[in-house]
Amino acid sequence: MNVIDHVRDMAAAGLHSNVRIMSSLLLTMSNNNPELFSPSQKYQLLVYHADAIFHDKEYRNAACKYSMALQQKKVLSKTSKVRTSTGGGASNIQSQVGHVGLREFYIVSLPSEIEVKYKIAECYTILKLDKDAIAVLDGIPSRQRTPKINMMLANLYRKAGQERSAVTSYKEVLRQCPLALDAIIGLLSLSVKGAEVASMTMDVIQSIPNLDWLSIWIKAYAFIHAGDNHRAINTICSLEKKSLLRDNVDLLVSLADVYFRAGDTKNSILKFEQAQMLDPYLIKGMDVYGYLMAREGHLEDVEVLGGRLFNISDQHAEPWVISGFYSKRYSRALYLGAKAIQLNSNSVQALLLKGAALRNMGRVQEAIIHFREAMRLAPCRLDCYEGLIDCYLASNGIREAMGMANNIYKTLGANAQTLTILATVCLEDPVTQEKAKTLLDKALAQRPDYTKAVVKKAELLSREQKYEEGIALLRNALANQSDCVLHRMLGDFLVAVSDYQEAMDQYSIALSLDPNDQKSLEGMQKMEKEESPTDATVELDGDDMEGSGEDGDLEGSDSEAAQWADQEQWFGMQ
Repeated sequence: MNVIDHVRDMAAAGLHSNVRIMSSLLLTMSNNNPELFSPSQKYQLLVYHADAIFHDKEYRNAACKYSMALQQKKVLSKTSKVRTSTGGGASNIQSQVGHVGLREFYIVSLPSEIEVKYKIAECYTILKLDKDAIAVLDGIPSRQRTPKINMMLANLYRKAGQERSAVTSYKEVLRQCPLALDAIIGLLSLSVKGAEVASMTMDVIQSIPNLDWLSIWIKAYAFIHAGDNHRAINTICSLEKKSLLRDNVDLLVSLADVYFRAGDTKNSILKFEQAQMLDPYLIKGMDVYGYLMAREGHLEDVEVLGGRLFNISDQHAEPWVISGFYSKRYSRALYLGAKAIQLNSNSVQALLLKGAALRNMGRVQEAIIHFREAMRLAPCRLDCYEGLIDCYLASNGIREAMGMANNIYKTLGANAQTLTILATVCLEDPVTQEKAKTLLDKALAQRPDYTKAVVKKAELLSREQKYEEGIALLRNALANQSDCVLHRMLGDFLVAVSDYQEAMDQYSIALSLDPNDQKSLEGMQKMEKEESPTDATVELDGDDMEGSGEDGDLEGSDSEAAQWADQEQWFGMQ
């Protein structure tokens, strides 16, 4: 056993710091005396040294050392005879390997060149050098690509917009590993038909007991990526009810996310909480859960959630995003969103947070870039489109906003959410006010409890000074739910008809739901200053009746002391 064997054993034992020191010393010796180690031994030392550096998270340095190892491997390949180390002759090694040839022994025992290339690509990926990573992996012949190489390539291709190549690589992963479920999700997200994906797993489903649920699982995620939230919810619920899959955390998180996409906040929060109870260390999906809680005004709970997630791991995007939800400064939210994106460039919620911060700081064009990237990553999430539409409206781009809203309406169909988005844009143009009213009526006919539609309809009634009709609308909406914005808006309407006592009650309820609701506070303070009912004349303009706040003034300053006076400006309602 020579010194290289000892280094190899330390590497296998996970003694990375020891390997780094020893291999560094041995490489220096080799540089000063090239005859000290054979080309194969030097190659091994370079790989073990690079592995230790990689473990220390010095990825640029590790990539350099891995590249040096590959150069050394080329020298080794050109050598017709393998030089033995000074610790023993060829006869000793030959006696260890028996009938296996000397050259074959070294080739078998040497670190894999393919694995070294994968490590280089992994370094480049971490360093956000995706093009370099693709170039390295593309250099590996197709037949020599392992499943993890194809998986990395597929993810990189997808991120780079090379969808056809991504599909090919994902399919290759499934050919080798038919139960690679993340590869299945990758294919479905690239619009590959669920039936085609299911056919690639049929053999393994039929040959292994208790896998009959997999075809239903594939169908559920096919519905998710097709934007068919209703059928996705029904399919996941049918899976979740199966005794063998009951209380599966991943299914619950997926179900919560689909409820969120469908605009069902109550059930989404319920499922997220159920998943948390089953797994207290759950991180996946908690950024969406935190967003919903913040939008409901539960900022203290959001702060507790963020702290708990930081204790679990600060190397995920979720805790940073959640911290942004209760930050009181735009610049702070911008930093937290950027940090989250640095950790996970595919975090949709991080992109939305940063986009919202940029939009509210008046940097609309930069915000548009982030919302577009969020749309690319999650083409079936309506909040990505809403953010972009808000940016267009903020920069007086009504035509662009209308085009985007019409595109969503045609692509995803006439449901309560798409109808309300289109109505929101129509409300910005006096010419299309009647169209907005028709669209909102259709949305409320489908979902009478859809908060965004109720808010927009109330805004329209306020403009038309139809206060009694607005009161009836809001009372009906509040019959089956309790929402801060709806209570506050009802208070505003009641003030308009001089019902001050009930208006005060509604403002109080709104503040009990969200103590930070500035508009409810202002409403109460305004009433307290009124000397008599006859003096209480309240003009309900667009700003006072702003429900989602996302169409308001986005050019606010960003001084360090600036508070997020109105949470609605950040958390649109669904």
